[in-house]
Amino acid sequence: MAGPALYAGSRARRVVRTALKTRHQRKLALIEARREERLALETADRPPAPVCGCEHHLAKHDKQGRCHEEVRTAVAWDADDRPVRYEARQCACQQYVGPQPLSQVYADELTDLA
Repeated sequence: MAGPALYAGSRARRVVRTALKTRHQRKLALIEARREERLALETADRPPAPVCGCEHHLAKHDKQGRCHEEVRTAVAWDADDRPVRYEARQCACQQYVGPQPLSQVYADELTDLA
């Protein structure tokens, strides 16, 4: 008689353990979804970063659009055409192509002339 009772008890434990594990996984998924939503809202509030196609910031470019950032450039290769040696050189980017920051405009307040 003890055999079926033990089997039922272990089965009940297994069912409870599976249910708790499933609940835990759903809770973790919900926490992750809330975190992603918060990050998406924070990202949406920020203006676009002025980054060029060369991935350098607008501040690294002069008025003519030339980039003044140094990049790591391969200068020597092995027999399999893999770079072996690098040197720091000026970025070859010719023109900043990212979003243009809005200039600040001052306007007088409208007054009622009547």
